[in-house]
Amino acid sequence: MNDSPGWATPGPSPSDGEPQGAPADRPAAADPKWSAQQPPPGQWSNPADGAPAPAPQQPPGAPQPGREQGQGWGSYDQGDRPGAPRGGPYPGRQGAPYAGQYGYPGGPGQWGKPPAAKPGVIPLRPLGLGEILDGAVSTMRTHWRSVLPITLVVATVVQVISVLVQKLLLADLATFDPSRTPDTEELINSIGSGLSVTVATKFVEFLATVVVTAMLTMIFSRAILGHGSSVAEAWRDARPQLLRLIGLTVLLGIGLALLAAVMVVPAILSQSIGVALIGMLLWIVVAVWLWTSFSLASPALMLEKGGIFKAFGRSWKLVKGSWWRVFGISALTVLITGMVSMIIVWPLTLIGVFAFGGGMSGLEDGTAAVTWGALILSAVGLVVAQSITMPMQSGVTVLLYVDQRIRREALDLELARAAGVENYGNGTAGG
Repeated sequence: MNDSPGWATPGPSPSDGEPQGAPADRPAAADPKWSAQQPPPGQWSNPADGAPAPAPQQPPGAPQPGREQGQGWGSYDQGDRPGAPRGGPYPGRQGAPYAGQYGYPGGPGQWGKPPAAKPGVIPLRPLGLGEILDGAVSTMRTHWRSVLPITLVVATVVQVISVLVQKLLLADLATFDPSRTPDTEELINSIGSGLSVTVATKFVEFLATVVVTAMLTMIFSRAILGHGSSVAEAWRDARPQLLRLIGLTVLLGIGLALLAAVMVVPAILSQSIGVALIGMLLWIVVAVWLWTSFSLASPALMLEKGGIFKAFGRSWKLVKGSWWRVFGISALTVLITGMVSMIIVWPLTLIGVFAFGGGMSGLEDGTAAVTWGALILSAVGLVVAQSITMPMQSGVTVLLYVDQRIRREALDLELARAAGVENYGNGTAGG
C-alpha cells in the first residue's frame, strides 16, 4: 500500500485478462484516511489464488442470475461484456450488491438503479452522468469549509496580481490615439505590452490552478469515503506531488504546442488559406483526442503517487474504450462552468466599463477596460466565478477517474474496505 489518500496503486486490470489481486498489505489503522475497523486478512483473499469463491447470496424467491433469465447483464459476469474475461463479476466479487439478482440498467426486467453502499458523496458502483455531477456539487456543498477557502484565497491572489499587472503594463494604451497611424516602435511596444500581460497572468493562473487541483483532488478523494478534510490536511497530502503535477501539466502543454508547430505552422507558411484551415482543424481534432485521453492523468498522479509518465499511461488505459463517454462528460462540464462564469463575470464587467471607464467613448479610445473601477469589478466577478467553477471541474475529473477504476478494476471493493463498509461484495450492500 502506498501513501495515496485512501487507495492502493492498482494491480493488473481485469479488462486485460489478468485477475485483480488483493492489496499487498493493509492500511495502518492509525491513518485517519482509513477506517479503524478493517476486515481480517482472510476476507482480502483472491479466489483466483486458490481460495473458494463465496456463493452469491440472493433474496428469498429471487431467480438465479443469468442472462438467459432476462436479467440484463446477469451476474455481471465480465464474459458478458465485450473484450472482458469470464469468471465472475470481478475476481472476488461474486454476489456483489449490484450483481444479477438485482438486475442491471439496460436490460429487461430491471428494478432501476442497483443498490450500493454510499459511505460518502457517491454510491460505490459504476456512476451515471447525473451521479458524477451531483457528487461534485455535493462535495462542494458538504465540505465547503475546506473547498471554499482554497478556491477563494487562490482566486483572489490570482486576480489581485492580474489587476496590478494589467494596470501597470497597459497604462500606455490609455494614451494611445487611434486616430493617427502609430510608428513602428510604438506598435512594437503596444504588442509587447499585450503579450507581457497575457504571459504574466496566464503563468500566475497556471500555478494557481495546479495548486487548487492538487488540494481539491485530496478533498474529493476523502469525500468519497465519507471523510472530511481540512485545508491543512489537503495541503499536507498534496504537497509531495505538486512538482510532478506541474511537470505533467507543462509536459502536456509542450506536447500540444509542438503538435501545433508540426501541423499548423507549415500550413500557414504555405500561404494557402485552405491548407491553413485544414491544418488547424486537424490540430484541433488531435489535440482534443489527446486532451481527453490524458484527462485522468492528474488524479492518477495525485492518488496513486506514481511518476509523470506512469500517470499518462494510467489515464490512457482508463480512458481507452470509453473515450466518447469521458469526452462527453468533460465537455459538458466545461460548457456548464463556462456558462456560469459568463453569467457572473459579464454583468460586472459591463457595469465597470460604463460606470468607471467612460462608456462608449472609453471603449473607442481603449481606456475603458484599464481603469481601476473596471479592472476591480471584473476581478471580483472572476473571483466569484472561479470559486465555483474550479472545484466543479476538479470534482468531475476525480469522479470520472474513480468511475473508470470501478468499472475496470473493482475499485469499489477497495473503497468499501477503506470506508469500513461491512460485508461489501458478499451479497449485502453494507452500510
